[in-house]
Amino acid sequence: YGGTSSLLESIIEAIGDSGIELEDLTVDDLGPVDEFHIGGRAATQRLVDRAKIPNGSRVLDVGSGVGGTGRFLAETGAHKVTGVDITPEYVEVANALSTLVGTEESAEFRLGDVCELPFSSDSFDAAVLLHVGMNIEDKRTGFSEVARVLVGGGVFAIYDIMGPDDVELEFPVPWASSWRSSYLATANEYTRILEDVGFEVEDVADRSEFAKEFFAGLRERSEATPAPRLGLHLLMGEEAQIRYGNMVKAVDAGLIGPVEILASKPRSGS
Repeated sequence: YGGTSSLLESIIEAIGDSGIELEDLTVDDLGPVDEFHIGGRAATQRLVDRAKIPNGSRVLDVGSGVGGTGRFLAETGAHKVTGVDITPEYVEVANALSTLVGTEESAEFRLGDVCELPFSSDSFDAAVLLHVGMNIEDKRTGFSEVARVLVGGGVFAIYDIMGPDDVELEFPVPWASSWRSSYLATANEYTRILEDVGFEVEDVADRSEFAKEFFAGLRERSEATPAPRLGLHLLMGEEAQIRYGNMVKAVDAGLIGPVEILASKPRSGS
């Protein structure tokens, strides 16, 4: 599989500990570790279904992490997916995992910043962004860049944790070690920025209740079975339980919650 990443080595080791042979590894097998957002694969599936991205589309995965969403899109919709992430190790791991599951031709990952996307205008038919906006301080520039690289009529599907920027959270959380690197915004702020940079916002759906039910289900399963070797703790490190626990408490208290937003870039002349 190549690569020198310690994260990749940890994932490979966990795959083996889970009883999965590398030659048999599938996109679904990786779901527990590479879908780094509330609800995991189920949340991805819902967002993709609601976005109605046509098969064969050129899709940009903004803040693609280790590539789970991109590989899922490539496999289930025969899309050509390009992921972009600002973390070099994530990009390396994403490409290595794609090679392992055989999606390297349809899901590739590049180093880049959402506020300065390394693509020409009108390069993609759709874009997705899952649990990334909390790390984007300048959302106006970032969303403007997404609009630039989308063709007219292209959809932008967002699934982010949202809430007021001054909410009093306990840190660390999965996306930030302190308030200095956490850039929360409300759904209304997202909508305003999206419209300001030229998108038409078609739907906003609060997914807080889904998140609470998801967390409750995880608690029940954790009491009945040991924690799986292949999981998000590999990405969050030694503070995984603290980070995750602080997020769960904030969601359960109604301070923050995941929200879906579907927007589209108007066609020329419309």
